[in-house]
Order: sequence, then structure tokens, then C-alpha cells
Amino acid sequence: MTATNIPLSAARLWDSLMAMARIGGLPGGGCNRQALTDEDAEGRRQLIAWGEAIGLEVSIDRLGTIALLRPGRDPSRRPVAIGSHLDTVPTGGKFDGPYGVLAGLEILRALHEAGAETEAPILLINWTNEEGARFFPPMAASEVAMGLRAEAALLATPERAGPATFGGELARTGFAGPADPAALQGIDAYFETHIEQGPVLEAMGAPIGIVTHALAAQTLEVAVTGRDGHTGAPMEGRADALAAAAAFILAAERLARESGGEAIASVTRIAITPDARGNIPSGARLVCSLRHRSQPGLEALIAALRGEAAAIAAARPGIGFALEEQWGYPQTDFDPALYGRLEAAAQRRGIASHRMPTAIGHDAIQVARARPAALMFIPCHGGLSHNEAESITPAWAEAGLLVLADAVLETAGLIR
Repeated sequence: MTATNIPLSAARLWDSLMAMARIGGLPGGGCNRQALTDEDAEGRRQLIAWGEAIGLEVSIDRLGTIALLRPGRDPSRRPVAIGSHLDTVPTGGKFDGPYGVLAGLEILRALHEAGAETEAPILLINWTNEEGARFFPPMAASEVAMGLRAEAALLATPERAGPATFGGELARTGFAGPADPAALQGIDAYFETHIEQGPVLEAMGAPIGIVTHALAAQTLEVAVTGRDGHTGAPMEGRADALAAAAAFILAAERLARESGGEAIASVTRIAITPDARGNIPSGARLVCSLRHRSQPGLEALIAALRGEAAAIAAARPGIGFALEEQWGYPQTDFDPALYGRLEAAAQRRGIASHRMPTAIGHDAIQVARARPAALMFIPCHGGLSHNEAESITPAWAEAGLLVLADAVLETAGLIR
């Protein structure tokens, strides 16, 4: 089954992507629409306006997630959902997130234009705070909606730099809705499409990536303690927390490199105490992001890092380490029936596809932990993302739209 009888418009999708990119647009061509800022609110209002223009029913839940519903002929059927996010990192690109939302919107626009029906309802979702750039953790609203984290904890979350809270900004921007986030557990199936944020598909010449599973992920907060001292003091006898932290960072990199491609390790934040030009640091706090192809492998990596920390402390008198596991998710499989439909749709259309895992977090992972879900990638130039220079081609955007539409409409039961 293909969606050839509905007027999908790749040009209209591209125009919508460019219109959304102007909201929070940056001089370098990127976007800054961090979650629950005024720019994010403007992008959300634009999405709602586009949805209302084609008769979609708008619902906003207590976490600000927007759901746009197109009813099906059979009201007893659970909705088939399409989703992604509109929020960005501070210097984000035009496509990371919005592509998935607006590809879903284009499917609904084409159905409306054709006057076509589906047996099941179709639900378009814009999740709140996928990026986690302003409010940690990422994929926050989808995690709560799927019953994997407490709603109250997310609402109380402070922003990383400032006095605001998640709940306070929902109220300020007008997106503290009445709907229960848990209602989204009632979907029948979930599809998400996204730019790859990696170089594999472009290098292979494959416009479609079929994501089979997500790597296990864990964030560690590492506290290193040492002893203050003057930077003019002798090298002997120092307990330099920053030097010990540097040894830990290099150990994490080494363990990942020695894993044969199984593991990924990145230290993404560092803060020292006292942060003074003339002082040897007595404390350092690191955020370490870990990923592994298997859950046992991730656990072994964490154990190895604890061993490295103990060895560094033993070799440096006065140094101490404390490693705390903060946030993560287990290795998560996507639904074979759903990603099989994506794969079959690509094959029918003569579009090359490639099965692959994802090392990067997406809302689809949280949904897949509770409901049948599928995730599909299209290429991005050079694998570059979270960067103003992030780019894709209209042809890649169209390929993803066609394959997504076929799988969604097959699942929802397009009435011919």
C-alpha cells in the first residue's frame, strides 16, 4: 500500500520547515527555541494554527505537550501517533525535531486536502522539552507521559541558569494545559522520523535509516575532591582535583576507544571550586554521558570507570571520587512490525534503506518503553547536528515523508 492517492507535498513540507526556522532564527542560519521560552511558545502557536486550519482537534496536557487529532471513521480504534519536537538547543539547526513534527503535519494536510478517511484516528504530537537544554533531563515530557518518571518532579525542575522552573514557565507561556499526560499511553502505535545526526546514511547513499533499537544510556555526575593550595606551591604534595578530573576524562575516552565501537563516552560539563586564577582546585564536578550497545556492556563500562576513579585516587594522595548515576534509559528495542512497515514502504518505492541502532536519545525511545513504536532517520550533511550549519536536502525530506506516510496510513487503515 502506498499513499499515492493523497496529495503529499514535499514543497509544502519544505516551506513549513523554513517558516518554523524563522521563529527563533539565528544570524548563522540556525535556531534558538529552547523549551518554554517565548520563541518556543511562538513555534507552538504556529503549529496549532496550522493544525486548526485543517480542522484538527487541539489538546494540551499538564506538561505542555501538544496533541493534534484527526478523527478516524472508527471511534473505538486507538490513535496512530506521529511525533517529535519543536524545541532546540541554544545554537540548533532547522531540522533536528521540527522535521518529524512537520512531516506528520504534511500527512494530515494531504488527507484533509483529499477528503480522505482512515479507520483509526491519527494523532500528531509535539513533545515538550525533548532537548533538555534548558530543563534537565531531555525527553522529559515523553518520559513522564509513559509513566517512567513522576510528573511533580518534572514540574519542579529548575532551569540550568536562572530562577525559573518548568511548571512556572508552562504557566507563563500559556501552555499548562488541562489534559492528563498519561492519556498518551492510550495510543495504538507511534512513529517518529528524525535527521540521523550522524554520517552513516549519507556515506552509504541511503535516504532512509530503519532504527531497530536504542543503545543503553547513562549519565554520571562525578565529584572529585582535593585540597586548596596556591598555584606557586611546589608540585609535590598537591591534591589537585582538576588534574585528577583530567585523568578521569582521559580514562573514560580510552575505555570507549578500546571497546571496538561498542561504547561511547563523553564528558560534557566541568565546574571547579574555587574558580580562582591563583588557586589549585579543591573540587571538580563532571557530567559524563555513557552509551553502550547492550545493557550488560553499559553496566560493565560504569564498573570499569569506578575502578579507574579508585586507581586515580590511590595514585594521588588527598584525592577522592564519588560517582552518582543520575539519568538514563535501558537498551530499548523498537517494534519489528512497525519498523517492518517502514522498511517495506521504502522497498516498494525503490528508496534505499539501512537498518541501524541509535546512540542518540529521542522521544520515540521513551514511548517504545511503554507502547509499540518505530523510529526512522533521514541523512544530514556530514552528520552535523546541534549546530547552526545543520542541513538536509529537499530530496531526503521528501523520501522520509513518503515512507512515513505509507507506514502510518497502512497502520491507521487508509480508506480508499
